[in-house]
Amino acid sequence: MSTVPLRLEVMLLPVADVDRAKAFYERLDWRLDADFPIDEGYRIVQFTPPGSPASIQFGLGLTDLEPGSMQGMMLIVENVEAARDDLASKGVEVEVWHGRRAADTSGRVPGPDPERKTYSSFASFSDSEGNGWILQEISERLPGRE
Repeated sequence: MSTVPLRLEVMLLPVADVDRAKAFYERLDWRLDADFPIDEGYRIVQFTPPGSPASIQFGLGLTDLEPGSMQGMMLIVENVEAARDDLASKGVEVEVWHGRRAADTSGRVPGPDPERKTYSSFASFSDSEGNGWILQEISERLPGRE
């Protein structure tokens, strides 16, 4: 049985203000891949986070989703505190926490995991439009996930 390769390359973010969102991701030093103003109601902006094979797109006429409705998008980092410091230096409010699951907001404990176990420390922030990101610290991958 053959499996057809599927590669996640782009995620679509709903935004209310394209220029405000563009300025936010530029401030994060994400690579601007495209800004195509097709016509008055159609514009595509694409950014790629540093070191990522996947990108985000937002713009005009791309989605009917409510601005800010994308939540829990995960970025993987080797050191959650260094990532927090980098984002904070760019004016982003970032909360570092640990707990059983990234999606379990009720079980969050402030700060990184005390033992710094891989997959156990997180940070979260929102973009200028309210879309929510989660950083997960992975220092050592589970077997078979290298």
